[in-house]
Amino acid sequence: MRNPTIVYLALGSNLGQRQKNLSRALRNIATELDILKYSSIYETPPWGVTEQPRFLNQVIQGTTVLPPHALLDFLKKIERKMGRVETVRFGPRVIDLDILLYGERLVNTPRLQIPHPRMHERPFVLVPLVEIEPTLVIPGQQQTITDLLRGLDQNGITRIDLQGELNG
Repeated sequence: MRNPTIVYLALGSNLGQRQKNLSRALRNIATELDILKYSSIYETPPWGVTEQPRFLNQVIQGTTVLPPHALLDFLKKIERKMGRVETVRFGPRVIDLDILLYGERLVNTPRLQIPHPRMHERPFVLVPLVEIEPTLVIPGQQQTITDLLRGLDQNGITRIDLQGELNG
């Protein structure tokens, strides 16, 4: 049996009952990952295609024995089970599950890139990630994620508490 590896995953939803979608995804993820930490949920403006509903985003830290490509297949299966349909890139979706980091491992295949290639540019990923692991350094980057986040526009990102109330 393989030793468990620490992984970080990003979850996002902007269609349907967004908070319930995140909860359902977490329950499904927990069947193969031991979730160690999870961030608050953040409401964020859309990125890429801006003419779409706002997202709810969350980041989790967990451990898994699944190798990287098997983890990707597992997450894609959850997305399909929850009704995700591939449409325009960066478009609206019921659920989006991304592997941000897989231990210190670097993966660069046509299907999978780890670390996630644009995570250091995306405040909707870094804000929740900083909440759970502020001193983390992305392999290939020189700064902590907290330092990377300082250089990004965080306007429009709002933390939501568990009751769904908006907090500043």
